[in-house]
Amino acid sequence: MERIPHPTHLKVQDAYGRIASLGGGCCGPQSSCCGGGRAGEVAQGVGYSDAELATLPEGANLGLSCGNPTALAELKPGEIVLDLGSGAGLDAFLAAQRVGAEGRVHGVDMTREMLAKARHNAAEFRRRTGLGNVTFHQGQIEAIPLPDASVDVVLSNCVLNLSPDQPTVWKEIARVLKPGGRVSISDMVLLRPLPLAVRESVEALVGCVAGAAVVDDLRDMVLASGLVDLVLTPKGEAVEAMLPVDDPLTDHLLGLLPAGTRASDYVTSMIISARKPA
Repeated sequence: MERIPHPTHLKVQDAYGRIASLGGGCCGPQSSCCGGGRAGEVAQGVGYSDAELATLPEGANLGLSCGNPTALAELKPGEIVLDLGSGAGLDAFLAAQRVGAEGRVHGVDMTREMLAKARHNAAEFRRRTGLGNVTFHQGQIEAIPLPDASVDVVLSNCVLNLSPDQPTVWKEIARVLKPGGRVSISDMVLLRPLPLAVRESVEALVGCVAGAAVVDDLRDMVLASGLVDLVLTPKGEAVEAMLPVDDPLTDHLLGLLPAGTRASDYVTSMIISARKPA
């Protein structure tokens, strides 16, 4: 049965479709917030090296990251990797190089424009590296289009917070992981609840803030999915890297916060590590 689109999915698809087609960051086309013309700067600020970025096809990095989960996943040659919300392919292509020709990377994204961009980039990636081990699938992360127990590692980068049903996402992650499989996810997480005005802002949603889970709720969701050995590592410096000064949409979002507070008082980038029991 075809899933009925959730209003949040429609908002995210519209915004990220425009980002893929027109450029710009996660606060909207032509904005420098979370990317756009600052894609390289943002990527470096959240943990990517110049050497890693140099291996990517042009256009794979859209500046939509809040961490570098691939670097922390300890990927091994021959492993099967899933990248949830794979976008233009940034983390999928980095993972593909780490798992090598005997490994496989699956990217899942629900936005047609992003998938078209990723598949175009995959052709260039294969020309550069000789690797044809990346496949991009259209689908929602609440219903991952892969079989049970089929992947060794699940990656995701600043995407889970966009889901209107995050408990289901975590259950799906646990479903597709092989026994002993592991998670390396970078996501925006709340240190305390956001003011109502921020939660209701479309720009804040697409900017990876409004849908973020409070850290205690995140812990409950992960453990309820059956995953174990959960480790949450905050990377607060990534928030500052994602929010440039002198940007109208940054000013708009910060203006919704109570006087005297900063974005980092409410939200942090978090590396989420866990595993499925063997």
